[in-house]
Parts: sequence; structure tokens; C-alpha cells
Amino acid sequence: MNIDDKIKQAAEELDAHVVEIIKWHFSPDTGSPFWLDWAKEQNWNPLEEITKFQDICEKFPHFQDEWLRDLPNEVWVPQPYKGKPFNIFETGGTTGMPKQRIGWEDFRIDYTAFSKTLKDEHFPRDHYWMMVGPTGPRRLRLAIEHLANERGCSCYFVDLDPRWVKRLIASKQFDQARAYMDHAVDQALTILKHRKVSALFTTPKLLEALAERKDLVKAGIKGVFCGGTTMDKQYARFLVEEVCEGGEIGFVPTYGNTLMGLARHHPFGADNDYSIAYYAPQPRAVLRVINPESNDTVEYDTWGRVELTTLTQEFFMPRFLERDEALRRKPWTEAPWDGVAEVRPFGAMEKNIVEGVY
Repeated sequence: MNIDDKIKQAAEELDAHVVEIIKWHFSPDTGSPFWLDWAKEQNWNPLEEITKFQDICEKFPHFQDEWLRDLPNEVWVPQPYKGKPFNIFETGGTTGMPKQRIGWEDFRIDYTAFSKTLKDEHFPRDHYWMMVGPTGPRRLRLAIEHLANERGCSCYFVDLDPRWVKRLIASKQFDQARAYMDHAVDQALTILKHRKVSALFTTPKLLEALAERKDLVKAGIKGVFCGGTTMDKQYARFLVEEVCEGGEIGFVPTYGNTLMGLARHHPFGADNDYSIAYYAPQPRAVLRVINPESNDTVEYDTWGRVELTTLTQEFFMPRFLERDEALRRKPWTEAPWDGVAEVRPFGAMEKNIVEGVY
């Protein structure tokens, strides 16, 4: 099947999935209180008028993050899940009430699918992983452990509180921020000294800090997941060539969050100047790169703001404007829909953004 046929097939599958998810979330027997009440206040009927993904883009307003901050979690529970205890996951946040997403099986489904994109060469089965990053109330902790388990592995954890680090940096307490980062790295190095570990999940800055103090190849690391922050072309090249020793360690950059799941990366290297593009786990989540003023997608290889739509039975979130901007990339044969590349905080060129250990 050529790329054009794959793009057409993926679009048809997405449209069919959209109809199914809209029917689920807006039918009285299966919908959540929030969406059922929301629909009553509209002068149109989603069940009748949403027949394809483009209809969501044209008819739904942007999802408001304060809905996930201010409303009680019960309003998001679909009828068939009523009475079932749910996980409560929080987004990064810095101050005040964080956004919360509830869930049951979504994180397992998302990360089981992602596991199929990994190579056994770099993420060997039946071994040990280590995550150095935010655990606590975040979906990431359970998701990474599930991903490890899915591949027959167990996982060690070194915790991190990114909110505290961001607060330290914002108040210019750089020595304290560095001391906290060193504290996390010390714990990771202790585990690497006393336990066999073949795969790491961490942030780029922590990966760099680990590599400054230990030869990761000699330590037995074969693969690294990296996510959570901006990786421009220069930094991506540095991580691949210097930290991961030119491919000796498999380097897998990821783009994801509590609200989306995990987007896989397109292969990158010298031939594309180390530009990292990510592709959402469609049809369960869709990323667009748009001009927020017009709501239209921008031209390919042009900057715009990232918009996320999440489409699962557990959670429907239309047209959420991420705090990120990216280049729109063309569909890829293994993910025949639009990608987002060189992701960075929205407005990064105009203002100073605090990303902390991410």
C-alpha cells in the first residue's frame, strides 16, 4: 500500500472511531455527566452532527483546562464505569491546583501499543529498567512500570518533584536547584552501581548529568527513553552522539503527557539534521498544528500551536490547546497522519520559559 492509500485508510479509521466515541460520550446510557450536561446547553446535537474528525474541529470549542482543575472528578465518569474506583493522575503544574485526569485502563492500552515500537536490541526483554523522573501523582510512574512489565522487565524508581525544581529556578535559587538535581542523580548512580539495569527512562537534562558522572555503556545501559522537555536539533545531536555514543545506546525521544498518552518519534539523524518529529497514537489521540487565531492547520514545515484531541471511552477531550508550539510535519508511512516536530514551549522565542529538570 502506498503512502497516499495509507493516509486515506487512516483518515477513514479515525472518522469511524470519532463517531463511535461521540456516541459513547453523548448517549445517556454510556456518557459522563459533564458531556451529557454540556450537550443539553448546546443548540446542536453531537450524536447527529459529528460524522467525522473535521466536524469536531469545526463544531467543538477548545477544551478548557480549568474544567480539569475545578470540577469534581465524578463528572468525568462514563456511566458503565460508575462505582469502579479510578486512578487520579495529575499533570506537571507549578502552583495552585493541578489538572487531574481520571482513568482505569487507558494508560495500559497506550503503553502496550507503544511497546510494539521498541527494538529488543535496545530494550531487551526479561531484564531491569530504571526511571529517574516524576512519580507520585503522575500517570507516568504506573505507565513506565506497565511498559517494563509488558516486556518482561521490572523497574527501579528514583523520584523527582518537578514543581519544586521549577519553583527554585523561578525564584533564582539555582544552587538549590542544582543540589536537588545532584540528589536525584546520586540515587540513580547508587542503583546503577549495585543493580543490573539495561534501560533508562529520564529527562534529557538528567540523562546528561548521569552521563557526566558514569559511562552508561559500561554500566550496561542499552536503551534510553527521554521525554518531558524541549530537544532542539543541536541538543538532540549532542544526546545521540555524545551521551549515547553514536547509537551504542538506543535513544528514543518521546512526547506525551497525562492527557494524551505517548507519541512515537520518526527516525532522525544527520540526514534530517537531527530534527525530531512525533506522531500521536491515532485514533486514540490526534495532534494538529494550528494557527489559534483562525483554527486552521498551518502549512507543512511551518510553526503553529499544538492542539490535542483525546478520543477514548474513558476520556473525551476535544481541541485542547497545549502549551507547546511545533512544526507541522507530513504523514509518515508507519504513522500516516500529521506529525509535530521540534516541540518547544509556546511563545519560547518571545519569553523566558522555566522548564527545570525537564
